[in-house]
Amino acid sequence: MSIRLDHIGIACENLETASRFWRTLGLIQGNEDHLVADQGVTVRFFKTSESQQSPRIELLEPTSEETPIGKFLQKRGPGIQQICFEVEDIEFTIAKLLESDITMIDKVPKQGAEGNLIAFVHPRSTGGVLVELTQK
Repeated sequence: MSIRLDHIGIACENLETASRFWRTLGLIQGNEDHLVADQGVTVRFFKTSESQQSPRIELLEPTSEETPIGKFLQKRGPGIQQICFEVEDIEFTIAKLLESDITMIDKVPKQGAEGNLIAFVHPRSTGGVLVELTQK
């Protein structure tokens, strides 16, 4: 089963302000922002190259202070919020992790940005890093 780094999620207070650096650095901004209403976040992706397999930067702007990203910003401030890996079969991967006593935040995948299936692994099982799994 293949796995690859899909993106690094960075919490920010304002997409436009945070985007300035990534554009100046030379990353390629995606065509549109994505509102993920059930997570209370608007996301903007930046690619490092035109390749579809290129890892991306995902900027995450909360829709309110009461959302997970809003609370993250209040507690920790702007910065890396998660690392995301693309997997071939997210349900198989979740089952495999659960069988290995890995704590999942999401035992059932849900819809994320760009219509992909996503699930989060609890940081207590990853050495303190929030890990997102995605299936396109």
